[in-house]
Amino acid sequence: MGATADARLPEGYTHLRRRVHLGHGPEVLARAGRFVLGWGCQLGTGFAVFPYAPAEPGATVLLRLALPGSRWPRLVIPCRVVWTVEEPDRIGFAYGTLPGHPECGEEAFLVSMDAAGEVWFEVIAFARLAAWYARLGRPVAVLCQYLAIERYLASVLEAAADPGPEAPLSD
Repeated sequence: MGATADARLPEGYTHLRRRVHLGHGPEVLARAGRFVLGWGCQLGTGFAVFPYAPAEPGATVLLRLALPGSRWPRLVIPCRVVWTVEEPDRIGFAYGTLPGHPECGEEAFLVSMDAAGEVWFEVIAFARLAAWYARLGRPVAVLCQYLAIERYLASVLEAAADPGPEAPLSD
């Protein structure tokens, strides 16, 4: 538990690391960090988060995904936040899977700023298929995980680039 916070991921799992450049400066870091801690990656990928609250260690959430064009069946994915970080140069969190999740493992979502002021978003994961339907449909399950990770990256990239509506000028 919490292994995504370390440089070495546990053996016996598939490892994944994907990173995308978001921009430059503390404003980009802050904007992307708020988005990530507010479950923006998951919400931007089509998941519903219940109960909704910013990520905090120990919080248990259900990620829910409806299949396109249908109210049922829904995939309900239980997770627990295992760590968060809010430092001047790093913001993010990780969650671990709970029984009922189609995989066994952990995913981390981390926004960081290097010494040159460049801001990056990284997804770090280790997992193995756990549910019978995931193991039975392994190629589809692996493709779904890949597509979700790509959508996480794209949603954070979009959020980091968009400062949102500008505040009205005061007189």
